[in-house]
Amino acid sequence: MKAFYIGCILFLITSQMLIGQHEILLKDYDPVSIYNIPKTKVSKAKFPIIDMHSHPYAMSDEEIKEWVATMDVIGIEKTILLTYQTGKAFDSIYAAYSKHKGRFEIWCGFDFTGYDQKGWSQKAIRELERCYNVGARGVGELGDKGEGLLYSKPVAAYGMHIDDERMKPVLQKCGELGMPVNIHIAEPYWMYEPADVHNDGLMNAANWKVDMTKKNILSHQQLINTLENAVKEHPNTTFIACHFANCSYDLDRVGSLLEKYDNLYADISARYGETASVPKYTRAFYKKYQDKLLYGTDMGIKESMYNVTLRILETEDEHFYKKKLFNYHWPLYGFGLDDSILKKLYHENAKRILK
Repeated sequence: MKAFYIGCILFLITSQMLIGQHEILLKDYDPVSIYNIPKTKVSKAKFPIIDMHSHPYAMSDEEIKEWVATMDVIGIEKTILLTYQTGKAFDSIYAAYSKHKGRFEIWCGFDFTGYDQKGWSQKAIRELERCYNVGARGVGELGDKGEGLLYSKPVAAYGMHIDDERMKPVLQKCGELGMPVNIHIAEPYWMYEPADVHNDGLMNAANWKVDMTKKNILSHQQLINTLENAVKEHPNTTFIACHFANCSYDLDRVGSLLEKYDNLYADISARYGETASVPKYTRAFYKKYQDKLLYGTDMGIKESMYNVTLRILETEDEHFYKKKLFNYHWPLYGFGLDDSILKKLYHENAKRILK
């Protein structure tokens, strides 16, 4: 009888443990590394940095001053602000940030108003030239996730992609003015796959995905094709494919384009979580394409954010998590990039573009 009661108690305990495990949701999964291994905080970059991908996050003069102070601590020499904006909205942002001479470079968008009407290209060029005269020195971030160029303000250009005939005169003018074009093409590849038990990005896939059932939406490969078409058509215009052209899952795809076209670069912004899970492969990619890659963040302005990017790029730390920043369940690993690569990534490649 005693053995029977002991068995019942063990069964109940085991059942409760199993129920607890089944009640843990993937979105709440927040692992902590158990390994007693080096944990490095990189408080300042080894070399001066030009951050080629950020946005006007600071909304007041005081917040901008605080951001500049953070940049000083981290070693950020200059930050490129991709505003998406045209017209008075761009002018307002420029006025606020240009007070800090040399610390920010402000880029504009394209005005897509009337893009489906005759004569739009010339109207867009006039506004581009006006923004240039105000102080814009580049264009971006343009964005096409399949439905068209939707990021610029004040209106989106549904159905018009970067290689559209209407875009050709505008992109040519960018080359003439020496204005690089930063473009967000597609999305991470797991966003195109079913949100099932096999999806490697399932931590986010329920809400962050590409709906390929929409009418006339382009696939990942079709979007990469539009980028290549535009880059090939405009050899005198510099293009920056941000986020590795969303080819983190297969960097060789963007690498082949970087090899093929002198006027194409890639920024590494907001894809640290995706690439730091495959450090050997990514390190080899950085080494091979060290002349074509640009440091960027695109993740806010907190000092701790910059610290994480530097830890991934500069150290060989292993198996650490940053769920709050990246929202993935993957462990991360440092690349331990050589100084010669870091200098190009942080500064030299950007200076070549910004002239």
